[in-house]
Amino acid sequence: MSKNYWNINYRHRGTVEANCVCVCLCLFMCSKTLCCRLLVATRQHRGGKESPIEAMDTRALGSFVQDGGSRGMQTGVSHFLPTTHKIMQFASGRIPKDGDKIVYTVGSFDIFHCGHVDFLEAAKELGDFLIVGVNTDQVVNYYKGGGNFPIMTLHERVLGVLACRYVDEVVIGAPYEVTQELIDHFKINVVAHGKTPIVLNEDGDDPFQVPKQLGIFQVIDSGSKMTSMTIIDRIIAQRLMYEERNRKKSEQQKLQDSLQAATEQQCNSTN
Repeated sequence: MSKNYWNINYRHRGTVEANCVCVCLCLFMCSKTLCCRLLVATRQHRGGKESPIEAMDTRALGSFVQDGGSRGMQTGVSHFLPTTHKIMQFASGRIPKDGDKIVYTVGSFDIFHCGHVDFLEAAKELGDFLIVGVNTDQVVNYYKGGGNFPIMTLHERVLGVLACRYVDEVVIGAPYEVTQELIDHFKINVVAHGKTPIVLNEDGDDPFQVPKQLGIFQVIDSGSKMTSMTIIDRIIAQRLMYEERNRKKSEQQKLQDSLQAATEQQCNSTN
């Protein structure tokens, strides 16, 4: 990787190596459960109408939940208790200075990937200080059309965004609608959004109506074609290929066993 995309916080971890290990552990934890969540469509990583912490069974910390499907696939449920110390390990520690141009963007940032990095890099170029709002699981599930989304929990998605070097601050559980109060509170100068379609809120209003009226809304084309759905489609396609290959092997083995049994029966009859 030619560019360093990750935040390195010497004062929080002490060494570069410790930071790298911390980031890798988080990414491994997320990717370890990712495929299982997609393939068995488990919703155990989300808590329905409850908040992620209220829905968490602390007795299951670090454990795996056995799926009851026919394939017997184990679905790793990432249960960890978010703490300020853990967040500080990933946070940049930067604060906006007087005169800084503050850029705000909001989204799910599910399955954090290179497309997100390209977008956040482009957003950061619009100003001096980048604030990223990460929506709650319930909000993401709404504008993603239900189903199993988001694949990653709010806390996992927050840590992924915090680890990106272009991000200066993260709003955990940001509202879907960018209101005047939010703009005033963070002194936002630019509201950035990608080229993905904007889903209207439950009242049928544009969640970016206020920044558009203020003339501070800006659409970014990062140039990246990578999306979370691209990754999901690849994983599912590979799984289907795997199942088809195993099916053909099983049929071939059954045919060989049948021919062997017929040959043995014929030999026994001859004898």
